[in-house]
Amino acid sequence: MKKIIIILSLLIFGVNLHGFSQGNTTESSNRIIKFYPNPASAFINFDFLRSYDVNYTLFIFNFMGKKILEIKNTPSRINLNLDEFYRGIYIYQLRDKNGIIMETGKFQVVK
Repeated sequence: MKKIIIILSLLIFGVNLHGFSQGNTTESSNRIIKFYPNPASAFINFDFLRSYDVNYTLFIFNFMGKKILEIKNTPSRINLNLDEFYRGIYIYQLRDKNGIIMETGKFQVVK
């Protein structure tokens, strides 16, 4: 039952299951965001590689699908402090001004 919930969460949030554990290494030429370090303990950086648009919104969800953070009008680089994050897997979504998902991925917090 738990596996079914996790898989449904992945499908709902549009996470590509191919290369899921690889972070930024798959399809790097199509990426808009580079994020590092992964796994992260104290902070994680999100750098925009191409197609930077100030109207992007970055969403962070925990693995159960609860929205943890929303950053509107994103700068070209985000340094996210992870002090308030629990250990685990998090999913990010980058959406344009119309709410269309431009990119999605996951990162791990280890403490």
